[in-house]
Amino acid sequence: MRVLQIDASAKRAHSSSKMLSAYFIARLRLGMPDLALDYIDTAADSPPPLSATFIEAIYTKAADRSPAMKQALSYSDNLCARALMADMLVCAMPMYNFCMPASFKALIDQLVRVNLTYTLHADGSTTGKLAQHKILFITTRGADLRPGSPWQKMDALRPALQAAFAFMGADDPVFVDVQPLETNDSVASTQLLAQARQTLDALARRWLADI
Repeated sequence: MRVLQIDASAKRAHSSSKMLSAYFIARLRLGMPDLALDYIDTAADSPPPLSATFIEAIYTKAADRSPAMKQALSYSDNLCARALMADMLVCAMPMYNFCMPASFKALIDQLVRVNLTYTLHADGSTTGKLAQHKILFITTRGADLRPGSPWQKMDALRPALQAAFAFMGADDPVFVDVQPLETNDSVASTQLLAQARQTLDALARRWLADI
């Protein structure tokens, strides 16, 4: 089994989302010591933004692409191969200004690729290629955006992740949303993180049982 773990927090240390993703991987390894891990930190190694050459290249047949086009697609080609090779994707990120970090959006832009992570059919329909993957999103939020909260409608993070990955075939990803962490009550924050670890414990057991 192979996991692609993607962290997107700008923090080098003391990141709650990174801590939780590392915790989940550790729990998986308890039940599967030979687990193969591939790791991306989008803050430390930010995916390149889309360019005019990139856009031109994806609409050019592979045999007709110039060296510049091939270079523009190289990061995306590698990323798509890594994602398709994995059996599980574990993506962890904080919410920044109600949505995902810019570095993770850049990764999505590089990952959504016709004929690689999805197929475009003659009738205009599409089929995603991540349908068999187990996918987990761990998100940490400063505010409380749960249903019933005054901030509920400000959550653009979950819908954006759901839309992008559903297009690539992942219709039922798991979300572990930890909120609200920006609070003067350090005990409450500690309890929220403890509850998240319990949820991740249960999920790790479930995923391992499915293998």
